[in-house]
Amino acid sequence: MAKKNDELHERILDVDASMQGTIAFKDPVNLRINGSFEGKLDTKGSLTIGENAKVKAPITGDRIIVAGRVTGDIVARQSLSIIAPAVVRGNVRTPTLSVTEGSVLEGQIAMLNLNEAEGDQFMNLKELAQYLEVEMATLDEWAAKRKIPAIQEGNAWKFRKSEVDRWIQEEKLKV
Repeated sequence: MAKKNDELHERILDVDASMQGTIAFKDPVNLRINGSFEGKLDTKGSLTIGENAKVKAPITGDRIIVAGRVTGDIVARQSLSIIAPAVVRGNVRTPTLSVTEGSVLEGQIAMLNLNEAEGDQFMNLKELAQYLEVEMATLDEWAAKRKIPAIQEGNAWKFRKSEVDRWIQEEKLKV
């Protein structure tokens, strides 16, 4: 649904149902989830997880506000606000974080500068497998055979997101 707001078109999507799958936006929207969602969320613009919402998904977005329950890692490129009675169980990566009294946050927090949050961060094997929706064993094999840009630290692989994104584009051109 689109609404006119001071000569600017604002895309608003208000989800008040149970859904499963992947929601991905290439253009900015104002997405509000009030129901249940399970899968993967990749948004641009503002994402609000309402007080009664239950989300089980890795979430990536620009500006994220959580008031409901989220199980999954969150990457906020600009800001993340966790407001009571929110319960977040997952790792958080964001340049700006606010957590109000009465909220619960269980997980590791990485405060990033804006360049890192915009996509120049490192991911481990598990994070990249979720990001690319590829099995971890396949990624491990690709890294060992140097088919994908990777850095080995001890027994673990690290992947710079910007290099992986560039690699994906190059692979698309070969097809």
